[in-house]
Amino acid sequence: MRIPSLVVLALTLMVRPLMAQDINSYTLENGMEVLVIEDHRAPVVVQMVWYRAGAADEKPGVSGVAHFLEHLLFKATDDLESGELSDTVAANGGSDNAFTSKDYTAYYQRIAADRLELVMTMEADRMRDLRLTVDDIATERDVILEERNMRTENNPSALFSEQRTAAQYMNHPYGIPIIGWKHEMSKLSLEDALAYYRRYYAPNNAILVVAGDVQPTDVLALAQKHYGPLAPTVDLPKRNRTIEPPQLSERRLSYQDARVSQPYVIRTYLAPERNSGDQTQSAALTMLAELLGGNGQTSVLSRKLQFEQQKAIYTSAFYDGMSLDQTTFGLVIVPSVGISLTEGEALLDAAVAEFIEEGVDAEQFERIKMQLRAGLIYEQDNVQALANRYGSALTSGLTIKDVQDWPQILQDVTAEDVIKAAALLLDKKQAVTGWLSTPTTTEQVSQ
Repeated sequence: MRIPSLVVLALTLMVRPLMAQDINSYTLENGMEVLVIEDHRAPVVVQMVWYRAGAADEKPGVSGVAHFLEHLLFKATDDLESGELSDTVAANGGSDNAFTSKDYTAYYQRIAADRLELVMTMEADRMRDLRLTVDDIATERDVILEERNMRTENNPSALFSEQRTAAQYMNHPYGIPIIGWKHEMSKLSLEDALAYYRRYYAPNNAILVVAGDVQPTDVLALAQKHYGPLAPTVDLPKRNRTIEPPQLSERRLSYQDARVSQPYVIRTYLAPERNSGDQTQSAALTMLAELLGGNGQTSVLSRKLQFEQQKAIYTSAFYDGMSLDQTTFGLVIVPSVGISLTEGEALLDAAVAEFIEEGVDAEQFERIKMQLRAGLIYEQDNVQALANRYGSALTSGLTIKDVQDWPQILQDVTAEDVIKAAALLLDKKQAVTGWLSTPTTTEQVSQ
């Protein structure tokens, strides 16, 4: 007899705890935090250094400098030639990279566990001893400008997204693209990069996350040896950002581009982020996004608009509460051929209103809870995913306990919590509604 897959999944989740890994945390004398996640199933380790500084921490006029500096950190240091860090990691069978977000910048290496000290030595070296030249600036500035050309300038959806985000955040730096505005990127200088580096790249503004086949005491000893001697920044600024003023009316925009192949409507609402010790509302919004548009086959919007009414070829709802400041909740509809953007928007509004009126389908709700639980459990099989989970949380204002509590908070969300959270979607005064279309579209955004 074949056992249904959902039954197998349920049985698996019953015997596997939500957070099985062992976690130890320390703080070095210079203020650097150290987090060790043990996983002895394979002789592999991931080292990540997370800085509590991202694009939203840039000074006005130098947008993109956080991402620019991320590129420059692979240049020369006191002890390493330009590119030597990555070459050394590759020569030892590992991989490395970095990424910049609005709230953090992170650097990582994945390598054999017995090479941890090697990568720790190099990572510690570039935290304080980066050596940049004017030639480095010119070369890497061209690289990031080309990256913007490829990912943004040549992508109407990306350009549209920048305009919508700028309309969403009129005063908060989240309205500025992570990669930067092109006219400011083209002027980034050596002084700009060094100012950001000296301001934020310090042990007391960093979190070391080591996950894999390690012993916590051994990691602590290595961290004390290589990161411990680094001097902290004594005047490290607090992350006091400008506050978004109350939004008093709905904002709407229309972006037209001849390269658009499929017009669509997207609406994003200002929404609360996950806050330390108070994640319930964020959990309800997470569930709401999954119910409305998390699955292309079974979600509320896809069933109603794509399959029953056949008025849309794609629908979605999205929310990410991992944010230091106020985030967004979004809805998307790509209307079917012959359905105007006006009709598509009205269909989207009607489907959401009907969901709120009818309430949550109990069977679908339990299925989503099980899937989310499964995703969090299976993520434990990937040490880099675990390191990412904790690093992104700790640099976004959360604690280890918040991360560990999150799976159960999701499971405790009720249908009533979801409907209460959904009231946000009825208040367009908190929203930006955007239309993306071609210049030949005769519709105009309604006033």
